[in-house]
Amino acid sequence: MTTEVQIQPQAASTPAWAMLRTLGGIALLSGLLVALVYQFTLPIIAENQRVLTEKAVFRVLPGAVGKRDFVITPEGGLAPAEAGASGDLIYGAYDAGGRLLGLAITGSGPGYAGPVKVMFAYDPSCDCITGSKVLQSNETPGFGDKLDFDPDFLKNFEALDARLDAAGTALANAIVTVKHGTKSEPWQIDAITGATISSKAMGRAANSAAQRAVPAIERDLAVLTSPPSP
Repeated sequence: MTTEVQIQPQAASTPAWAMLRTLGGIALLSGLLVALVYQFTLPIIAENQRVLTEKAVFRVLPGAVGKRDFVITPEGGLAPAEAGASGDLIYGAYDAGGRLLGLAITGSGPGYAGPVKVMFAYDPSCDCITGSKVLQSNETPGFGDKLDFDPDFLKNFEALDARLDAAGTALANAIVTVKHGTKSEPWQIDAITGATISSKAMGRAANSAAQRAVPAIERDLAVLTSPPSP
């Protein structure tokens, strides 16, 4: 008996160039979708950031009903923030009559689990920081939270000295965090027991914010108190 063996025809293989073309098309489409989503969400993200910043300004400067944004110029002064303006931002806070209540300035310092970004209130009438609000922190829950809520720690920012030196170009005394219970100077921050690293991050954030912003504020204080341009 003769057995016939049927040979199945091999399926034609897909050319390599065709696969590459397909993969390239998928990659191009994916990139286009990502770009479209980014362009769509960018204004939403910017608006959310604006609202969060405004809330933080009004929290550190209670009584304010309006704010104006300024940038620190390359020359070390201040100018009203406009579209396309570059430079570190500071925020002037005003009461209903347009009187300047203080400035909101920001700084950051390395914490236990990453940078701690903080907004501080600066009062030119006392040359001091009068409030604080943590904007970004990854510190250990239960310890890092105290930076915003511990009443004893927050007393550090009721009148934290930020006076300038005789030249007006830097703080007369750098703001530093000291061991809990050892504060002896108005420019020192009394650390939280058990959260020394986080406390030091706040000190570094306050010092960096004041060193950068206070010289510009004191130099161009008239810009802050003058009426806004129509």
